[in-house]
Amino acid sequence: MRRQIWWEIERGSLVRHVERADGRAYTHRCGLAALQEVCWFVDEHARDGVTTGELWDALPDLPATQVSVALEFLKERGIMETRGRRNYPASNCLFEDAMTEFYALEA
Repeated sequence: MRRQIWWEIERGSLVRHVERADGRAYTHRCGLAALQEVCWFVDEHARDGVTTGELWDALPDLPATQVSVALEFLKERGIMETRGRRNYPASNCLFEDAMTEFYALEA
């Protein structure tokens, strides 16, 4: 069995569930406001891309786990693409794409 990942919206937060191949599991959450902050920062730095570490440093008021969950969601949904170690928006409407995916998951 491979690692399985699935997403849901629970009480307005993005929830990432992971079940490892060995049966252990964990869950991380990201509030909508944190997802929006990540999107806005990425939009502002779209040309140069961002790394996870840069996001953590640039958004010190957000828990690093929430920033990481937001970035993983954006990458998994095809809203961000990774080239080397940097992550870039896959379109010119990253924020709108992210909100569409968030609310579609909620429905």
